[in-house]
Amino acid sequence: MERMLGRVLVIVPTYNERENLPMITRRLREAVPEAHLLVVDDDSPDGTGAVADKLVADDDHVHVLHRPGGKQGLGAAYIAGFRWGLGEGFGVLVEMDADGSHRPEELPKLLDRLTRGADLAIGSRWVPGGKVVNWPASREFLSRGANVYTRFMLGLPVRDATAGFRAYRAATLEKIGLEDVESQGYCFQVDLTLRTVRNGLRVTEVPITFVDRTIGTSKMGRGVVVEAFWRVAAWGVMGLPARLRRRRGR
Repeated sequence: MERMLGRVLVIVPTYNERENLPMITRRLREAVPEAHLLVVDDDSPDGTGAVADKLVADDDHVHVLHRPGGKQGLGAAYIAGFRWGLGEGFGVLVEMDADGSHRPEELPKLLDRLTRGADLAIGSRWVPGGKVVNWPASREFLSRGANVYTRFMLGLPVRDATAGFRAYRAATLEKIGLEDVESQGYCFQVDLTLRTVRNGLRVTEVPITFVDRTIGTSKMGRGVVVEAFWRVAAWGVMGLPARLRRRRGR
């Protein structure tokens, strides 16, 4: 697979994940031994950065990017990781959570879709075969509702645009541009999905099982949801003229 896609880099942002990081590293290295892991740590007060340093010392496929100044947001962490990976010549860059909710054992399915021509492969909870485990009904309602809202406002042909387990070709990230990305959280995932679609690139969804974290606490707050709501609305309004022109041209 490496000969077809180039080297694979899995980017894992961390903030207070010292208990989860060794476990997710071991599972990833077993599931896709040739993949590299980049931990992007936002100066975690619980010592996650030191745990990452120990993993780096023990394994030449593990790397760490320390970002001083405390928590700076998921989107900014991924952008930093993308830039590092592109600079190092990786052919595929993967987003994955540190808490085990994204199962590394399912990563080969995403990489396989890239070998079949996809430019972005999304691990989807809301396509046939996808599911969530241990989520309260309120969380599932929020996620499903956010994706319905996103499809309606943006016309995206994607059922899980907010999904955070995904694999990009390096060429995809270079084409869509990262310089002006300011969104965070759910909105960051929608932003990059929208850019990929609007650049005429191929997006495919792969059913996955999303397992809610068992250790630590979620970093998602109300501000993330509010940001997603207003940014998606703004993108929808800006893109409306082009969508109307396409419909008239059919």
